[in-house]
Amino acid sequence: MRLTVLSGPSGVGKGTVVAAVRRRHPEVWVSVSVTTRAPRPGETDGVEYHFVDAEEFARMVKLGEFVEHAMFAGHAYGTPRRPLVERLATGVPCLLEIELLGARQVRSAMPDARFVFLVPPTFDELTRRLTTRGTEPPEVIARRLDRARIELAAETEFDHVVVNDEVGGAADRLVALMID
Repeated sequence: MRLTVLSGPSGVGKGTVVAAVRRRHPEVWVSVSVTTRAPRPGETDGVEYHFVDAEEFARMVKLGEFVEHAMFAGHAYGTPRRPLVERLATGVPCLLEIELLGARQVRSAMPDARFVFLVPPTFDELTRRLTTRGTEPPEVIARRLDRARIELAAETEFDHVVVNDEVGGAADRLVALMID
């Protein structure tokens, strides 16, 4: 079984699509990233992310515990190596949800992985999603939208593109690509 890497601009709904994959396809193992950002309302440590402080994250980088790691919107994110390698060895379908820079690192480290880019139906819809979720101040949203414009141009670096026009459909299309 190959690793599938899901990436796309901030606000495109990666987390929402992955949550739908978890509900609809429990056979898929989804890697839980480590981050230095604070939990958002409703997030649970070890479910959406492993939340650590900057010192612990730096220790993990130094020990080579990540497949990839990157800074995004002022916070560090990384994919723990050991649980991923263990699941891949057992043949379980594995999914990573990561930002573009992390996806590029994984491509270098694991070129046989399948890379899927999640896109919004339109840029206006992406703007609406970022502004209505109400989790960040306007200046952070503006930075995310500026970055999204740049990241959308990376679509050609990916093996497949999935449009997140409807969450359940996007989740099913992603899983179909994983098991193909």
